[in-house]
Amino acid sequence: MSDENKHLRYERQAEIAKAIGHPLRVAIIDFLKDGEQCVCDIAQHAGSERSNISRHLSVMVRAGILGYRKEGLKVIYKLKTPCILDFFSCVAVVIKQQVKESEKLLKSM
Repeated sequence: MSDENKHLRYERQAEIAKAIGHPLRVAIIDFLKDGEQCVCDIAQHAGSERSNISRHLSVMVRAGILGYRKEGLKVIYKLKTPCILDFFSCVAVVIKQQVKESEKLLKSM
């Protein structure tokens, strides 16, 4: 792979990481793991205004993480790439490791 292609790949990976790099977006992805949801249900679950949720959803759609369809007046969202959940499983392992290291540090004090 050429250096230019590597750089492009790294840029795209960073764009995706940025697209999921907000607590509300993480909550939305977690909520969508069980299947499609309309904006109204996502907003209620996340405890945020629909306009705010819609802005976050559009960021994730542009990044290719979410897909959507219209059903009458409702917009229904789904995980376009459910493998993103594997990333969050990995993050959970990192967090557990951080907790273990913090516990060791506290015990040594």
